[in-house]
Amino acid sequence: MQNKNFQISCDGGAATGKSTGAKMISKKYKLKFLSSGLLYRYASYLIIVHQPKNRVHFLKKKFKNLNYQKIERINLHSQEISKESAIIAKVNKIRQILKKYQTNFSKKYKNCCLEGRDISTKILPNSDVKFFFVCNLNTAARRRYKELKKKNNKIKFKDVKKALRIRNKHDIKRKNSPLLQHRDAIKIDTGKLNKQAMLVKMSKYVDRVIKKKYGN
Repeated sequence: MQNKNFQISCDGGAATGKSTGAKMISKKYKLKFLSSGLLYRYASYLIIVHQPKNRVHFLKKKFKNLNYQKIERINLHSQEISKESAIIAKVNKIRQILKKYQTNFSKKYKNCCLEGRDISTKILPNSDVKFFFVCNLNTAARRRYKELKKKNNKIKFKDVKKALRIRNKHDIKRKNSPLLQHRDAIKIDTGKLNKQAMLVKMSKYVDRVIKKKYGN
């Protein structure tokens, strides 16, 4: 993809496999990858640790010269961070700070893949390929439970499932940038696909668009 301008957006609810799919497609086509969920988790982590009086001012400062590679190395997956993420995701002023970071990222790296909940609808509406990830709640909860169990073996499956149900409800119903499927998005049901099958399905659409845009 050198000397080309190609962008992919991946959206979906919590634990639908969008991060896995986005990372795999980024690696295959050598695209710069960014997870908006990780940005929200990092913002939540900072708020929990520092307890700032003015969250907006504090985050604006922290995200001004943020090194994304650094936050990828921090463990940001905990129930406490997930809860805080759902809260700050509703705050428009905080969304604008993170949106600015994502927009700047996509301008800096013309070949990129961003994943989140409003990438296709708000951040990269002109992305070349749009994917929307879905899977049933049980499958999503099993994935998240497996992930969290590594760090906390006291965690209960029913609590993880409940937290996911609440998070998705908040994301769909929130006033600012709700979770929506873009009309041009290709639906990827990860409950019915293993990783390899997911990559094959996604690649088929990406190859088609690349061919249409740049020829052979």
